[in-house]
Amino acid sequence: MGMTLAALAVRHNCELRGDPDEVVDHVATLAAAGPRALAFLANPQYRSQLAGTRATAVVLASADAAGCPVACLVSANPYLSYAEMAHELHPPAPLRPGVAAGAWVAPDARVGAGSQIEPGAVLGAGVVLGERVHIGAGVVLGARCQVGDDSRLMARVAAYDGVRIGRRCLVHSGAVLGADGFGIARDSDGRWTKVPQLGGVVIGDDVEIGANTTIDRGAIEDTVIGDGVKLDNQIQIGHNVVIGAHTVMAACSGVAGSTHVGTRCIIGADVAVAGHITIADDTVIGGGARVARSIRQAGIYGGVVPADEVRRWRRNAVRFGQLDDMARRLQRLEQVARDTDGSEP
Repeated sequence: MGMTLAALAVRHNCELRGDPDEVVDHVATLAAAGPRALAFLANPQYRSQLAGTRATAVVLASADAAGCPVACLVSANPYLSYAEMAHELHPPAPLRPGVAAGAWVAPDARVGAGSQIEPGAVLGAGVVLGERVHIGAGVVLGARCQVGDDSRLMARVAAYDGVRIGRRCLVHSGAVLGADGFGIARDSDGRWTKVPQLGGVVIGDDVEIGANTTIDRGAIEDTVIGDGVKLDNQIQIGHNVVIGAHTVMAACSGVAGSTHVGTRCIIGADVAVAGHITIADDTVIGGGARVARSIRQAGIYGGVVPADEVRRWRRNAVRFGQLDDMARRLQRLEQVARDTDGSEP
């Protein structure tokens, strides 16, 4: 789908420097772009590639415009403007409404107008789909699931009974929504008894859920994913977790049960968040961090022991285990000093 630079500039509130009648029809990187390509510069690490680009136009900040050899679309937020333009140049394939051969839809399921159900999909009793919903091949929706207008579930998504998905959501392949949370009780003989998981999963509007991500159903109340949340691939969300609106989480992170993550948080890759704690709104947690207690005040948090030469790492690990004893010895020495001369050491 081709668009003129003039149209893009008007639609996305950019200043155009160049021929307004030039047309772009796809996006590309600065280094790989050719004719009719739209590129962008948002990270200064790639500024050296700007001078040699063969793109038709580049989305960039005003500070970089003078060094651009081709037409440019100047934006206060180049990456956001590029993202919006890329959506227009590369729209999703249009839906083909109807139920494909090989799909099974329960007699009492309701399918909204314009929805597409691909082969191998299963819609259980009482399922309700909104309008223009895309159900990919092999998707399984348990009894009483609900999916809002314009949402897309890619191949082999599994939603257990009663899961509710909002409007304009995108759920990638392999995601599992509503599996049982890890609730078990131990008896006096050390044997484990499963605790029934009776809650559900409620997913707001405009949520994206990455491939092979798992969101457990609540033990009694629901697990809740707020509006606009973006979850990367291979994330684990435990039972009764609440993720506040517009929070984002990168790959391989996990949140244990009954934790409340605030709104607009940014959680890096491989972050482990303990259960039964609270994370304040607008908190940023760096990749690899281990969050063991509540964060009550917004800020940037992190901390992880970096990889090191193995012998030195082992020595330091031993010393780490000795810190408590060392601290006690230091306290005793300080007390002796105070008792001796009555002053602080």
